[in-house]
Amino acid sequence: MKDKIVLKAAEMFINLGFKSVTMDDIAHEMGISKKTIYTHFNNKTALVREVVINVFDSISAGIDCICSLNQNPIEELYEIKKLVSFQLKNEKSSPQYQLQKYYPEIHEEFRLKHFEKMSDCTVNNLKRGVALGLYRKNLNIDFVSRIYFIGVFGIKDDSVFPVDQYPKDLLIEEYLEYHLRGIVTKEGLQILNQFINTKTND
Repeated sequence: MKDKIVLKAAEMFINLGFKSVTMDDIAHEMGISKKTIYTHFNNKTALVREVVINVFDSISAGIDCICSLNQNPIEELYEIKKLVSFQLKNEKSSPQYQLQKYYPEIHEEFRLKHFEKMSDCTVNNLKRGVALGLYRKNLNIDFVSRIYFIGVFGIKDDSVFPVDQYPKDLLIEEYLEYHLRGIVTKEGLQILNQFINTKTND
């Protein structure tokens, strides 16, 4: 039952926001009593932390699978983008903003885990891209990996990118292209253009 509660809460939090969804809402949606939820979680904060960790671990596992395929680095980034977009496909509110505002300790814990995970993945991607001649040789890899992280995190800020003007999936797509155009070689640009043309023809 605990896993079912976490899955349903995750779906509702991503769709409606951490603040907006109450324990009563989750219980009603599941057809169970609120007391049942409290047998597994002492309070809503404990449930929020469990949901955030669960979603993070799920996405991290998917990214690990993609990275293990050892595809060319540009294709790898597009596969990761598809995975993240699919995982967050029902995100209509701004769960990250609500998490930061109402659960700052959990948000900071998540941000640090996110940075650690993404840094490893991005640095490896950049090193392989340089070695294969797809990314520029003169890249400051540590700097670029940190700038990429800041951008990925920053585009989720609704005060800068309102959801009604900038759908999340479009933002991720645009930012990935922006990132890659700044680092690719001529050979890398040919591959990048293939992905852009594929997207245009979809």
